[in-house]
Amino acid sequence: MSEERPHIHPPKVETFDLVARTNIDPKGFVRQVEQYREEPWGLYMARHADHPQFHYLESWLLPDLGIRASIFHFNPGHKRDQDHYIDIGDFTRGERAWTSEDHYLDLIVQTGRSTELLDVDELLEAHAAGILDPKTSERAMLTAASTIDGIAAHDHDLGAWLTSVGMPITWR
Repeated sequence: MSEERPHIHPPKVETFDLVARTNIDPKGFVRQVEQYREEPWGLYMARHADHPQFHYLESWLLPDLGIRASIFHFNPGHKRDQDHYIDIGDFTRGERAWTSEDHYLDLIVQTGRSTELLDVDELLEAHAAGILDPKTSERAMLTAASTIDGIAAHDHDLGAWLTSVGMPITWR
């Protein structure tokens, strides 16, 4: 019996163009952004989505923490038991645009209940294949661990944790 291995791909890169008010996803699709809001600690983005499972996306890019926190507004029949979805990666502030590089690891936050780590297998496979260097791989694991610790210490409440570290985020 063989174990199924994850599909290995380079880190996903995304662009958040503040001037054009667009979001360019890793596949090159350009989507109009309804709202960008810059704060000293990060960038908020809200936009409609043409995805079969969700119709609206809100995200905070938080470079100092190495995370992107999102809320997916799911279509009927596709609702998931999650309040926030967190990507681990590098998030770079630019004057005209921000960029993100996803480092495979994701967290699912169920407020007041749990924070679950996903896709460790993808990170390890990317590292083993030489797609992600050792320093970046280690930083992703440490970021995931510290993020889980911070959220868990605040009763699995992302907003409470972020407020405690001086990043009082708000959504739509």
